[in-house]
Amino acid sequence: MLEPGKIKAITIDLDDTLWPIWPVIERAEKALHDWLAAHAPMASALFANPAALREIRTEMGNSRPELKHDMSALRRDSIRLALYRAGENPLLAQEAFDVFFAERQRVTLFDDALPALEFLASRFPVVALSNGNADLARIGLSRFFRAAVHAREFGVGKPDPRIFHAAAGAVDVQPEDVLHIGDDATLDALGALNAGMQAAWLNREDKLWPHEQEPQVTLTELGALRELLG
Repeated sequence: MLEPGKIKAITIDLDDTLWPIWPVIERAEKALHDWLAAHAPMASALFANPAALREIRTEMGNSRPELKHDMSALRRDSIRLALYRAGENPLLAQEAFDVFFAERQRVTLFDDALPALEFLASRFPVVALSNGNADLARIGLSRFFRAAVHAREFGVGKPDPRIFHAAAGAVDVQPEDVLHIGDDATLDALGALNAGMQAAWLNREDKLWPHEQEPQVTLTELGALRELLG
């Protein structure tokens, strides 16, 4: 059961918690493909082949395991390898990635996200805790966050307890004083529980909880936080 009186800070996931991620990725990949079609057509043809693209990403992940928590570097280096494989200029990789990354920041918030952030930020220090590569400043949400902890910078990702502890430390509180909010049952909710935090599992799609240990609260939408914490 949730203990609101113990909460001194909030950590919150970004992708699929504040906005749906797959429409964003699909638009970003289309923007990348269109740019390649204009500037590196042979690589564009390679990127149009899902099997070839999966092979490149798998090869890059296997050869550069140190990048597994850095989605930006992994995608940029995958683009570079695709350019090389296609006989195009690998030096185009950064510019191509910049096109993808700019589109990746064009998110459409869930209807309940902005009111929830306004409420939470008025009551608690809020920390973004993400395995992804969203840029809160470019998205226009940085004003709601006291800090942001990303796996690509920290070196490990959720559900590792260390990244949750780092997020608590970013606002000078202990893990047991934090409520973590996120959509992924394992990465977010179970990860937070194992780190000693309270966990609010955001279950928008009526999924079954898959673990023995249960979160303190399950939400179907972020608006419920006002009643729970108000």
